[in-house]
Amino acid sequence: MLPRPLPKNCAGATRPFTDTEMHMNTTVRPAAALRHDPELPLLEIDEPPPYAVINPDGSSPYLLLCEHASNRIPRALGDLGLPLAERQRHIAWDIGVSALSQHLSAALDAPLFMANYSRLVIDCNRPLHVPSLIPEVSETTTVPGNAGLSEAERQQRIDTLFHPFAEAVSRRLDQRRLQGLRTIIIGVHSFTPVYFGKQRPWHAGVLYGKAKAFGRAIIDRLAADPALCIGDNQPYDIHPDEDYTVPVHADARGLPGALIEIRHDLISDAQGVTSWGGRLTACLKEMERLPL
Repeated sequence: MLPRPLPKNCAGATRPFTDTEMHMNTTVRPAAALRHDPELPLLEIDEPPPYAVINPDGSSPYLLLCEHASNRIPRALGDLGLPLAERQRHIAWDIGVSALSQHLSAALDAPLFMANYSRLVIDCNRPLHVPSLIPEVSETTTVPGNAGLSEAERQQRIDTLFHPFAEAVSRRLDQRRLQGLRTIIIGVHSFTPVYFGKQRPWHAGVLYGKAKAFGRAIIDRLAADPALCIGDNQPYDIHPDEDYTVPVHADARGLPGALIEIRHDLISDAQGVTSWGGRLTACLKEMERLPL
């Protein structure tokens, strides 16, 4: 999930794409050199589509969403004026969640929708009216390629990347409703261990809005392991002015839904993904039996 200020109380389809497939130019250029003419396509015909769907016909009641799976940037936008080191940090994507969400999709037999482009280009878990949709500053990093965008440039990113992902999820939810299928929304995210220089105590957190019983049941199940510190609407909380997935796809439809956040150093390798994938699979299978 894209970092935001700490809360005051502080506590088969196309495959996804890897960092090695992104544009690797490490030269930081002036923002003026990064401007893309919105009269021209944002994506070339050989670039990945806006999103990928994994296991679309999975039998699970869970619908998994991974809005921050990739740090890829459209070639038309160059490197957004950022060096490679910044584009590999948590500001560009949720480290580890592509592999973790695919693990969960396979283990739960659940459909998975993944965004194929960096949240620095556009954040698919933000309402359209907020500045963090296309951030000019992320944590302490200025993003030159996002500075002073025209309305046409902004709208092109929305139309090319945001709407296709959001509308594909909405269509699938509509289809499941018409088929009478039970549906539970889970967003798969990770967070940085240190934010604005402050160490975070949690191993994982569960964020929820209206589905309080569901969110707290996940927390209770994970917190049964005394070695884990699990955040309750931490390290972020759900707010309709800051979030899209839970307020729109879950709460507005009356569906149980939550975001699960894992500290990204815990899922940055295959061993961590396997460990947390197994832990979350067991937890979510238990949640299926609840009268949500």
